[in-house]
Amino acid sequence: MALARGAYDEDADLCVRAAWLHYGAGLTQGETAARLGVANVKAHRLIARANKLGLVRVTIDGAIGQCVALEERIVAEFGLGFCQVAPDLDDEPLPLRALSLVGARYLSLALQSGEHAVIGFGHGRTLAACAAALPRLSVSDVKLVSLLGGMTRRFATTPFDVIHRLVERTGAEAYVLPLPFYANTIEDRAVLLDQRGVRPVVEMGAAATLRLVGIGTMEGDASVLQTGMVEREEFEEARRAGGVGEILGHIFSSLGERVESALSARTLSMPAEDIGRHKTVAIAGGRSKIEPIRAVLASGLIHGLITDERTAQALLAGKAGRKTRRKT
Repeated sequence: MALARGAYDEDADLCVRAAWLHYGAGLTQGETAARLGVANVKAHRLIARANKLGLVRVTIDGAIGQCVALEERIVAEFGLGFCQVAPDLDDEPLPLRALSLVGARYLSLALQSGEHAVIGFGHGRTLAACAAALPRLSVSDVKLVSLLGGMTRRFATTPFDVIHRLVERTGAEAYVLPLPFYANTIEDRAVLLDQRGVRPVVEMGAAATLRLVGIGTMEGDASVLQTGMVEREEFEEARRAGGVGEILGHIFSSLGERVESALSARTLSMPAEDIGRHKTVAIAGGRSKIEPIRAVLASGLIHGLITDERTAQALLAGKAGRKTRRKT
């Protein structure tokens, strides 16, 4: 018997949260009790109830009322098709554990649904963590495609390309772009995209009925700088032009407007306008991602968002703050 999704019940909420902390985050019963602010005996009973209700399998099948409420508010505030909010599990700035659990569950269901013949993927630490958390599946009837180039100068950044990890987990047929993240010049971009074998992969990504992407920051520790394919000066130029968030190499301002720069003009991915033509879902969270997420959501190109509880709360707090300032 699964808990009903929608209605808020405090005991049921605690039960599912305890299961997340104990099985998802790997906390002991004592640590779970301390995190929830309850006695050890109650934490034990909550975890036992989660098992009795059948919530604990390979994944945790249940909704936390507060997270559901956040999901509904984010959908309404940002005009999204859907939102999934992971319970707060992480003490780290980047909530990879929470995001990977929920992201992997979403991807697993999408792969097995039969709804999508082609699924496209971006790069980044978060998507790589989702791929690593994915259970082994047999989905040979689904094609996986990379949505942007992944060749880098530094080997350490190559694992951000998730396609190889997904192939290991699923046995699916995969297509990659044998290109760097960015071309050296605008002219080189046109030449590279016109190469035999490249154009069909780009078109396949643009036609994918589901895309899973990360959201990049425009701060000094941005993943795009770690690739070694971007000079810091041109990165700073995009920031000075108002760049706040990045998706598939395209940069957006806090108002969701595209920031035209030498950097974005060289991105080896689909045109920005194509991002919103099919179901594109962003998986992102953490303190450094709050403003970038807002910027990308403001563009109107994203159908869905998978994030964590703290980030969801911060996104809504910022939204409310801007509304208040406009009224005054």
